[in-house]
Amino acid sequence: MSKHLKRLASPRRWSISKKTHKWTVKPSPGPHSVEHGIPVQLVVRDYLKYCDTGPEARRIIGSGLIHVDGKRIRDYKRPLGFMDVVTIPTTKENYRVLLDNRGKIRLIKITKDEAKWKLARIENKVTVRGGKIQLNFHDGRNLLIDKNKFKTGDVLKLELPSQKILAEYTFEKGNTAMVIDGKHAGQIAPIFDYEVTRSSQPNIVHFKEFSTVKDNVFVIGHDKPEITIPEASAI
Repeated sequence: MSKHLKRLASPRRWSISKKTHKWTVKPSPGPHSVEHGIPVQLVVRDYLKYCDTGPEARRIIGSGLIHVDGKRIRDYKRPLGFMDVVTIPTTKENYRVLLDNRGKIRLIKITKDEAKWKLARIENKVTVRGGKIQLNFHDGRNLLIDKNKFKTGDVLKLELPSQKILAEYTFEKGNTAMVIDGKHAGQIAPIFDYEVTRSSQPNIVHFKEFSTVKDNVFVIGHDKPEITIPEASAI
């Protein structure tokens, strides 16, 4: 597997110039795939404009000035993905990684209080030794609970970095969701209906004006979004 990535071959959801240089940074293996994550170096240099060159960005990251989900990181290739919280203590700035209405990765400025938590979707769950339930989330994290009271597709509001459950947003009709992949990536709308297909085909979620598969749907609130949503001025 190649350790390099040409800019022309970089994911479409990255907001970087394609033709100014030949190469870009390839994300290291981590909580988000190459298609759904972007390296911290590109966020520091191309999104936040904290510096002009790659070496400068690597020095900033290597100095431990960037925190993700409440923890200091030093790997400049570490991928940032949907719902990750980026904090820069020295500038007192906080951002959440989201998608705009074109499906592009954006950093949305949030308050200090909002940076203390994130939303995580339950991808699957397993029973482990002792009868406890392990919840596995979309960002690679997992959590052990005593009772099997959550379903796959539900979204939990987790305190950072302790992972204490603050709230639950179930996957059901009427709840507000964001589409995170596919043709309608970045769109926000309430769930209109949910269709279970009794075959190997994926289940279908219907919104008022379009439909998509369940894996593309991420619940972000009840009657309204719990998070600060992207605007035209988003980074």
